[in-house]
Amino acid sequence: MRAISRICFVSVVALSLAISPSEMVNQAIADDQAPLWVRDLKPWLDCLAGKNASYRLRGNASPTIDGKKQDIEFLFERFDDESFDLKLTHPQYAVHFRRRAEGVAMALPIHKVVYLGAGDIDPDDNLKPKGIASRLVSSGTTLQMATQLFKTSESIDVASFLIGLVKLSFDSEKQTWNAGDTSLAFVENGCRLQGSIDGSAVDFRLSDIDSKPEGFDQWGDLQLKSMPRKEFERHLARGLRRALEVALPSPKLVSPNQTDRRVDHGWLRWINGSRVVSLWGTPEEIGTAHGQLLKGEANRCIDSVVYMFGTIQTIATGRWFREDLEGAYQRLSPNIPERHKAETRALAQSLALDERLLETTNVFPELFHCSGFALYGKATADGKLYHGRVLDYMTTIGLQDSAVTFIVEPTGYIPFANIGYAGFIGSVSGMNREKISLGEMGGRGEGEWDGVPMATLMRRGLEECKSLE
Repeated sequence: MRAISRICFVSVVALSLAISPSEMVNQAIADDQAPLWVRDLKPWLDCLAGKNASYRLRGNASPTIDGKKQDIEFLFERFDDESFDLKLTHPQYAVHFRRRAEGVAMALPIHKVVYLGAGDIDPDDNLKPKGIASRLVSSGTTLQMATQLFKTSESIDVASFLIGLVKLSFDSEKQTWNAGDTSLAFVENGCRLQGSIDGSAVDFRLSDIDSKPEGFDQWGDLQLKSMPRKEFERHLARGLRRALEVALPSPKLVSPNQTDRRVDHGWLRWINGSRVVSLWGTPEEIGTAHGQLLKGEANRCIDSVVYMFGTIQTIATGRWFREDLEGAYQRLSPNIPERHKAETRALAQSLALDERLLETTNVFPELFHCSGFALYGKATADGKLYHGRVLDYMTTIGLQDSAVTFIVEPTGYIPFANIGYAGFIGSVSGMNREKISLGEMGGRGEGEWDGVPMATLMRRGLEECKSLE
């Protein structure tokens, strides 16, 4: 999974090379008096600034993943303001994105399947190359400042910012850029970048395109599966946007504004740098307050789980992740209490999101496992019982940005603390007023959906049980 996460991040970088034009940058970079390091960056900044309507970026990298060097190859071709191809290949994974004005496709050659989408697109969440930076680069990533600089600043400032962002220094004697285990050099008039990043060999080349784009639906003998284009491009765009936030988070995510807030049936407080949200009332009142207090965090959680991780999982399995999650929910739904469903629907309405999206997101923990510990008697210095829960859970998809400690007082049920995530109403760890603490260690149950969802069972234990018996 780490390998495929690296592959998907390469796609983020490649798609980021389709930013809208900035004449100020293009004119300044052409100055023969510019420093050598600025002129080296010229071909790359021309692409970033949108000066080149079409180009080809080819590269390969050999990162060390799980202790082994693994080869990743990619090819990005921008044909015009509407069309591009992106191919990423790894010994175990392969994906080929193809976008045209009339449609979009994601081919998974290893699985012999192609997902196709035609029709209308979402104006805010789509993969159209023109202006893509404004849609993929959010305030949650440090790259947003770079996109603003492209609009208003001269090239030397843009180049300085980008170099500072990755903390590179120039060795004039060796003509290399260095930072720790990273060493890069521009060759072939700046059109080729070679070296190593974190000790892994990389080789990138920029060139003109000498071929015509194929149709988005021309895939030979691969199996074709159609889906609504609006949802298809929204899925990929939101996943890529979230991947940039996770890879290069801005202070907005790393050091969020710690302002307390209060709404009907809920308040948000910051205690020792952690979000603590109190919710009380009926299921509808709790769900509504949850959404009002944690809208941004809940959307980031959904983007991480459904769109970012969902894309990675689809590439790994060949099955559309959202459909897998929908199938799981259909079988789990009869075993979810109506009060929990009502709370989820109210949360969706408060967030202005599709109810089914929230319902399926809330069964996500059924696919995975966690860890924890309990120590007592001779295992502890004072003989006391210590119950701990490990919540370094899927940090590679950024769930930590949505971490919340909930204090929930449902009308007619036992109040409890729930250590979880914004947008998620179930429990994977918590403690109730009756001094019962719960932490789960699951796994290996994927596909066994005919029962109570684990996170539902955990929450019911907290809000219904007065004793361990």
